[in-house]
Amino acid sequence: MEEEYSDTDWTTLLIVSLLLGALGVDRFMTGHIGIGVLKLLTLGGCGILALYDLIMIATGKFRDSDGKLVANQ
Repeated sequence: MEEEYSDTDWTTLLIVSLLLGALGVDRFMTGHIGIGVLKLLTLGGCGILALYDLIMIATGKFRDSDGKLVANQ
């Protein structure tokens, strides 16, 4: 079974997550509106959610709201 990949650019998402991850911008970009608002209100879950998302994006295991993998292709 072949993996489906997201249309979201991995490099752009990685940079946005690094710079604006605490504000939830990376989650808004991938369609996760609810968690994006949560990250915005809690400043990235006190940094924990922001760090988690950064690691998941960097390792290529992050998925968008449709369940498609956001990976460096």
